[in-house]
Formats: sequence, C-alpha cells, structure tokens
Amino acid sequence: MVKSSAVLVLLLFGLVCISFIPGVVAQRQYFFGQEWTQVWINSDGSIDLFYNVSLTLDFGDEINWISIGQPKGDFFVGSAVDQFGNTLETADISSGSDYKVRVNLDSPLQAGQTVWFTLVTNVAHMIYEDETNPGNDGMQFTLSWFSEAVIEDARVLIVLPPGVSESEVKTGSIFWTNAQYEDDRLGVYWEKQNLLPDERFTVGVSYPKQEGWTSFTYGSDGFEAFFDSFRLLFVFGVIFVFGVIGVVFLLVFFAFRKRSYTKPTIGIECLGVVRGLTAVEASYLLDLKPTQIVTEILYSVLKKRAVWVENISPSLRFRILKPFLDKTGTAENPLRYYEIDFLNSINDDGSLDEEKLASTIMFVQTTVEKKLKGYCRRDTVDYYRKIVGKAWWQVEDAGTAELASKAYDEQLLWLFLDPKVSDRTQTVFSNRVFEPDPVWFWYWYSYSYYSPNPTYKPNIEVPAQGQKPPTIPGADFANNIATAIEKSTNNFVVNLEKFANAIVPMSPKEKASKQPMQQKAKCVCACATCACACACVSCACACAGGGVG
Repeated sequence: MVKSSAVLVLLLFGLVCISFIPGVVAQRQYFFGQEWTQVWINSDGSIDLFYNVSLTLDFGDEINWISIGQPKGDFFVGSAVDQFGNTLETADISSGSDYKVRVNLDSPLQAGQTVWFTLVTNVAHMIYEDETNPGNDGMQFTLSWFSEAVIEDARVLIVLPPGVSESEVKTGSIFWTNAQYEDDRLGVYWEKQNLLPDERFTVGVSYPKQEGWTSFTYGSDGFEAFFDSFRLLFVFGVIFVFGVIGVVFLLVFFAFRKRSYTKPTIGIECLGVVRGLTAVEASYLLDLKPTQIVTEILYSVLKKRAVWVENISPSLRFRILKPFLDKTGTAENPLRYYEIDFLNSINDDGSLDEEKLASTIMFVQTTVEKKLKGYCRRDTVDYYRKIVGKAWWQVEDAGTAELASKAYDEQLLWLFLDPKVSDRTQTVFSNRVFEPDPVWFWYWYSYSYYSPNPTYKPNIEVPAQGQKPPTIPGADFANNIATAIEKSTNNFVVNLEKFANAIVPMSPKEKASKQPMQQKAKCVCACATCACACACVSCACACAGGGVG
C-alpha cells in the first residue's frame, strides 16, 4: 500500500511538472541554414538591406511565418520572394524598441521541408559621424538573431560609397573576411559559421566622409541606446527567472528527441551552378595550391601523350613529343588553353619557366572567375565536389581489377582533386591488382621514375599495343601514385619562391563575379584572400532578433 502511494505521488508530480512546460508535445525543432545579408550605404544616410534566408523544420508544428529583426524603427519594407518566385506578404510587427518584419510563407512549412526567401528593406538614419576616427563616417550592423535556432552560415557584405578604397576603410574588432567590388563600389565581407541561439554577430565600417552624403550625430539616438540597454537587462532578468523551468524543459525535450540538424537542400543564387568546367579549372575552384594545379595540368598533357618526362631531379625536365611540337594539338587530341600555356612554358633545355608557368595559373584563375560571373560560387563548389565523389564511385563499384583500372584511368584528373586521393587509392586497390594499359602515359611516367623496381619500359613514340604490360600489386600501385603526385608537386621548378611570387593575386575588380547582383542577390559570396584595416568604429546600432510562428 505504501509502495502504491509512492508511485502515485511520483506520477502526479510528473504530470504537474509537465503541465508547467507549455507545448512540450508540440515543440518544434528547426534551424537556419543561412542568413546572408547585403547592406548598401546610401547618400541620404540610410541603408538598403537585402536578406537571404533559408529555414529547415526538422520536426514539430508547421511554421507559417518568419520574423526578421531591423536595426531601427524607421524602416520601409520592400519586397519578399521565395525560391518559387512567390511574392510573400510582409508586415511591420515592431513593439517598442523591438523592430521586426514578419514574412508570411506562401504555404505552411512542414516537418522535413526547407524554405528559402529574400527580403528587401530600407532603414533610415544609419550613418553616423565616427567620433573615434575624426573625418570619418561609419555604421555598425548586427545580423538578425534567433533565440531558438542556430544559424549555420552567416554572411554580411557592406557596400561602401563610390570611390572608397580598401586602405581607407577601418573596422572594429572583427576583421573583414575579404573585400570585393559591387558595381564599382567597394564592399567588405564577413562570414561566420554555426551561430548559436541568441548569438550576436556584429560588424562595423568607418570610411572618409563623402561630399554630399548625409551622416548624423549621436544626440538624437541617446534615448534609443538607453532603452536598448534597458531591454537587454530585462531580457537577462527574464532568462534568470525562468532558468529552472528552462532546465526542466531541456531535460524533457532531449529525452523526447535528440537534437539534430540537417543541411538545407536549397541554395540558389543568380543563375545557379556553373557546369562544364574541366578538372583543371575545378582544381582552382576547389582551392588547390598552384603547384597542385600544375600537377593536374601535367597529368592532363600526359594523358594526351603531349609530353614525356625526361628527368625528375633537381626539377622536372620535359620533352614535347612530335605531334605537339607546334603546341596546338592534333585533331584527335586538341589542346586546351592551359595545356598550350604549359607547353609554351617549357624551355629549350626541358625546364619550366617560372614566370610563364605562373602566368598559366593566373590565366586559369581569370578564366574560371569569368565563367563564375552571375553564378553561385558555393553551389558550384558543391557541384564539383559531388563530381569527384561520383568519379570515386565508378572506380569503387567496378566489379573486376580490369574495370577498376580502366575507370581509374578515365576518372584520373577528377580523382586527383580529392585531398585524400592516396588513401582512397590504397583502399580501392588493397585487394586488387592494377592492370595498366600500354598507352597510359601518365602511369608509365610514375612507374618509370618512382617504382622501386620497374620491369617494363614503355615505347615513348609509339604505343606498344601488342605488348601487354605486367599487372601491379594494388599496394605498390597506390604507393607509386602517392609518391609521383607528391614529388611532381615539389619538383616543378628550381626556384619555387620565384614561381610563387610571380603569381599575382587577383584584384578585387577581377573578382567582381563573386558578388551578388544588386537588389537581386541570392547570396553573399566569399572570396579567397583576406585583407583588413583595424581601428575602433565608434558608431553604434543594434539589430533586433527574429523568430518563427
């Protein structure tokens, strides 16, 4: 009887606890795959904001709207459009100093679905005189945060007035990730991954005053700053008061379902993905080092039987083969622009001219960046990483050693883009032999120079079609490939420093293809290099947090 009473008391206690946790059963789990914001500074002291947001609902009640915080109460809401081209209804739902725009979804977001949309607003009185840097104007901007969800990919691009140069821009404690150009206007860019719930991501810029451009002083915003501080203290007080309830909620919630996140399935920018790049061009896009790109080009011309390696020490020495002496290629094997440049960089003694080789790499850079113009860099990178994965699948799925060897040859240049190419080659051929073909110049180069005991010598001028080369144990083949790639990368030029110095970084204007299109942007794009100036920006403003419902 006593035991029964104790059990009953425990059950009643559990029910009471649950009753004080509203919506436990109906709780939602969601996350923001991206919040990309582009900010244009206007001559009247206002800013145009372009938000690019994706939201994924893992499970729970449907979501009908999303609210996006605004820096100030004096804002005008422009258009909002989802990934299907639907114009979304918007509403100003600000309350006190909590400034928000609500975006109503075209249809409720169900569990397992992702929605992607853009929102344009204009906010007045955002540019202030920078008291820390006399003669400068500036602004600070905080990305809209969310109290119940992470932001996996946060990006901010601030487009400065015309004529402002990188050397004139000062930032706060957070250095910009990169500088790029937007319609001949300098933009500075920040990015951060995996912002936690309620985490603030604040950036700022300071730049020389522009003639005819409006800025403001701090007097008019003193009370607003005070109320912002008061609001922050109030929020912390509420958090403290409800701390115990929050702990109980978390224990029950995580017992109900383990928190997990999945990547959003939608990422659209401008014209989408750039298709049709070669493996060499993709090697630049996937951030391979210049010497690795040269290695990729080497194997490209070896596959076409355009060159033969005459020596490997102290640096690689080449011989251009007869059909390619005019450096234009043949009808069966036409040369691509980077292959022609590679052959033109070969000196009479077979060595490589560092400056010409550097020009070859820069031409690849320029060509790829031009092809990227108007397209989404991030989605394009993901697309070519998938191609590399599919190339491996064709090799790994081959049923016999002969088929696996043939697939490896056919996919060779794509496989080399995998940073773990040596390990994966070892795994694929660990229980197989490798069956080379007599015409595989790329293989006989590595076999002739890097095999411990080569037993076969290929006919350089005429493929030995009738002579079947020996099979190679899989482990030996994998080690051969790994050694050949590594030593080729390290032995291209005698003066590696001269080669590196000859590769001139691309100017911001050459990288203009990475930026989103004004008022039509679908993402804020990252660039490859970093540059920043450090100083305090004394201007201040805060953006409001967002939410869903």
